[in-house]
Amino acid sequence: MPSRLPFLLAALLSFLPAAGRALCTSDGAAQPGVLLERFINADCADCWRDPLTPQAATGTLAIDWVVPGRKGQDAPLSAVAAVEAVERLSTLGRAVPDGSAAVSGRREGFGLPLRLAQGAAFNDYVGASIELKAPGTTPWQAWLLLVEHLPAGTEGSPVARNLVRNVFRPDWDKPAGRAPKRLAETRAMQIHDGARAERLRLVAVLQDARGRIRAISRTECP
Repeated sequence: MPSRLPFLLAALLSFLPAAGRALCTSDGAAQPGVLLERFINADCADCWRDPLTPQAATGTLAIDWVVPGRKGQDAPLSAVAAVEAVERLSTLGRAVPDGSAAVSGRREGFGLPLRLAQGAAFNDYVGASIELKAPGTTPWQAWLLLVEHLPAGTEGSPVARNLVRNVFRPDWDKPAGRAPKRLAETRAMQIHDGARAERLRLVAVLQDARGRIRAISRTECP
């Protein structure tokens, strides 16, 4: 890795623990009650423009995954495909679609206090932190997603999209012997080619050991 990486990480992450200095946070943002996940096979360019694409209803957060296709790098949407989309589909008990598929999940309870903070873009990276207070001893499945908000009409899309651009999985899936006060991770997430930094947001989905959604958090920027 480049010798300047420690400097880069320090520049990105040093401010994130302090809410007042983070560029965007989930503080004060109401948690959506429903998560709509839309999956598109990278081979299917028409699926992006499909007029029947499910829309997000009130109280629903939609996120969009492009799944690597059989054509590999020759697939029309390969530039925005995320290999983690296959893992996410497996977690949901779904196979890779030939075209597109949508999966909805309802959050249970009032939403656990899952806090996100996002820093400014710097050298093609963005600082990100995720924190769960009073997690207990149960294992958790957490997905921290760097998404790009794309307005309706982008490349012919009939709906606004939150396109998954990068993924981090905190190692929270081991049962704890003694309940910690919090679980927290802070890291730099790469901004992939073509993404516009001003459109980037963080989204996190927290599921318990039974796969139930217990929190859906997202950053909002002033």
